[in-house]
Amino acid sequence: MKTAMWWLAGLSLLAVAGCAQEKSRPSLTCAPIQAAPDGEGARTHPLFIIERSKNANTVHYDAQLTVDGRLDPEEPVIAYYVMLAEDGRRKELNWVEKKMAYGFDIEPAPSAGAYSMTMVAARERLITVRRVGSAVRAELVIDGRPAVVKKMYIKASDGLIWPKVHHIDLYGRDLQTGEERFERVVPK
Repeated sequence: MKTAMWWLAGLSLLAVAGCAQEKSRPSLTCAPIQAAPDGEGARTHPLFIIERSKNANTVHYDAQLTVDGRLDPEEPVIAYYVMLAEDGRRKELNWVEKKMAYGFDIEPAPSAGAYSMTMVAARERLITVRRVGSAVRAELVIDGRPAVVKKMYIKASDGLIWPKVHHIDLYGRDLQTGEERFERVVPK
């Protein structure tokens, strides 16, 4: 747990990208699935982002879908940087970032068509990625309630050897009520 929390210092914000809210009632439906820019028919759907407290660069997590709209069994989720502190270009994660901070393990979940995702830096927080109707979403327990992940803000500062995590704020939308959910996690 402590080792994982050290690596979380490099992370700072986790958010569902593209989820909309209707004015009359909360909605858990997300933006339309996008065709891949390579034109080969593969499609992606934004799930969430992680922003680091030290600059505006974000790590994006997208669901990858097959041509028929199922989560791609070969690679259901992809991750990459968007270099907002620089020129906004896309950049792949390096080996250390994948293994220590922003990487994840993913495997089929017990429910059909869903995947269980664990971030390498926070294995105690299971994320379920699933398609529900036309939406693809990342679900996480926030403050004891199942929620669609909206964001996670991680406050960290430089330490002597490793960064020091001060707290992690989790934000989401309750799956049953549509209410906003919040939980602050303070590392021990």
